[in-house]
Amino acid sequence: MDLLFAELARPEGESWARAETDILRIWSRSGSAAMDLLYKRGEAALDAGDTVAAIGHLTALTDHAPDFAAGWYLRAVAFYLNGDFGPSLADLAATLALEPRHFAALTQLGGMLEETGATARAIQAYRESLRIHPNQQDAKDALERLEQETQGTDA
Repeated sequence: MDLLFAELARPEGESWARAETDILRIWSRSGSAAMDLLYKRGEAALDAGDTVAAIGHLTALTDHAPDFAAGWYLRAVAFYLNGDFGPSLADLAATLALEPRHFAALTQLGGMLEETGATARAIQAYRESLRIHPNQQDAKDALERLEQETQGTDA
């Protein structure tokens, strides 16, 4: 994983895209077929727009595989989409405790902090995410926007 993260951190070239794909693939595997099935069911429910079902599947996953960071992250997304910010933030914290390099969790955290008006903390989350994965366009755009707003140069 360290080699993949080193590749991911290189903003030049295209090797970062392959590293990103490999990291996401590795993160999505728990090591247990049963837990992977719960993860896939949670993903499918989210794709179908059924956040309640997704939260159910992903709660079972986090209960039975508490060391699986991707389960916490996906449930954080489900909670967020369901409008449950508190549980989503708690799950992002669990994700980052297990995998501090989880750039998607850091970007999600930045977005949530931005939505709640915690601009300085949002900037910090976006910067940390971009330190790990400098090619995230959404995070780059958000960071640039927030930095302009806080400097008073936004038109």
